[in-house]
Amino acid sequence: MAKQLSGRMMCGFSLVTEEIMQNILSRLPALAFAYAACVNKRWYKICSQILKRPKLASALSLNPSLHDAVEEVIEQVLSEPIRPHFAIACISKEFNLELTHGLLATKLGFQTPIIVSCTSGIMGRDAVTDEHREVMLEEYWVDGESNPCIGIILTVGFLPGLKVDAIPLFQPRKGCRAEMVDNFVMDIKDYATSISGCASPVGIIMFGDEDADQKPVMEKLDHAMSSDTIIIGDERAQFLYRNGVESRNEYESSEYFSAAVALVFARDQDKPCDTGEIQFHAALSSGVSAVGPRYKAVSVKKIVSGTGRTTWLTARREGEHEIQDGQRILDDINNELVNQVGHPDLYIGVTEQRHCFIGSHKSRAMTFLVFHGVMGGDQEYLFADGVGIRTGDYFQFYHSDPSAALSSSSNVSKNFRNLNLDWSSRNCLQARGVYDNVCNKELVGGFVFSCCGRGESFFERCNVDSSPFLDNFPGFPMAGIFLSRGDWTWLFSF
Repeated sequence: MAKQLSGRMMCGFSLVTEEIMQNILSRLPALAFAYAACVNKRWYKICSQILKRPKLASALSLNPSLHDAVEEVIEQVLSEPIRPHFAIACISKEFNLELTHGLLATKLGFQTPIIVSCTSGIMGRDAVTDEHREVMLEEYWVDGESNPCIGIILTVGFLPGLKVDAIPLFQPRKGCRAEMVDNFVMDIKDYATSISGCASPVGIIMFGDEDADQKPVMEKLDHAMSSDTIIIGDERAQFLYRNGVESRNEYESSEYFSAAVALVFARDQDKPCDTGEIQFHAALSSGVSAVGPRYKAVSVKKIVSGTGRTTWLTARREGEHEIQDGQRILDDINNELVNQVGHPDLYIGVTEQRHCFIGSHKSRAMTFLVFHGVMGGDQEYLFADGVGIRTGDYFQFYHSDPSAALSSSSNVSKNFRNLNLDWSSRNCLQARGVYDNVCNKELVGGFVFSCCGRGESFFERCNVDSSPFLDNFPGFPMAGIFLSRGDWTWLFSF
């Protein structure tokens, strides 16, 4: 009898028009939608039509229970039809990385590339209240008691026309690491070539281990990849990942560890001809201003210990002969900052001219502007975070500056506004038949990486880091994190 009723029900559905079926199936949550796509060929075809467009879904939860928080964000990101091509989850340090990773893998499928990392803050739409929030995940004190702010943000993407995988950088715990960096870059190029026929992928989202130096990695990536490849990420994090082949983490081997993992987005050369092109756009909001004269490094010492990597250096002002110690240099800079409110963070921006190469390939001269956090100074040396500075490199001091950050954030907003206007005008013209051969452009979503020194306490107002996106693309999914550390190294090539 049950079998007979089922047959009648299927017969009834066969009489429903494709338009009505599409309307019904498009309202299903992701799991039910996946089951519906397996019913028969007709349903699979309709489901494929529904999922022709790329999609980004994101949600955050501040539930102090990890299991409940994961359930809340999963329920929200899978509330509509989506086939996860990748997932990024960022959590507070109080949550367990391995447990979070396992819970998400169970929910999203064991072939979905997943990266889970610890972070200092999250930004996005609350899964319960639907309110956009920027939240620093740190301890705060109430009545003498410590209260950690705990949370998670999950982002899931479906990008037809692209293929995505997580590619790790393995490095030995002891010994030379340069060759492993070359292997990592070649792994990315080989993956992109196998998928798209082009050695440079569309985009790379990087997560670096907190105990590894990512500067040589970024230099080689910048050398090897096309200028069209967008590279963003978190330089110093604790993370776990799973790629399409197997799952590993940085602690599984006594000889090797994952110094970084790259989520690589490559164009699929075998995509259907009616699938559109996905483009990545990036914009930078700086939060520093230059102060004082330029200096030239005179003597440089690289210090590598269990507590980190630092550089000790002396320098002379550009155009002068006298060598200055760290304390004198800092005294001069502090005099320049005498009218600044508070105690701004200090950095040195080092102009580095280097020859970069991969393996036996021909080297290429490149110039990098690298920012290192200033850790202090004494009557002998200036102390800078990170290594890579050489004798003869020129540098200038920079300080954290809310006014400069607000100005650059406004410039990013203008950039997005122009992008939005360009898309709108092309869509309007196309609708009138003027641009018959121009593809209709629309936004999928956005992701923000922000320094942990920013946020509400820095700007004295909320949601500044999210505002360029929210103001120009209201209603579209957006996620973001505040990076794990503030004394990180920024690198730009030109």
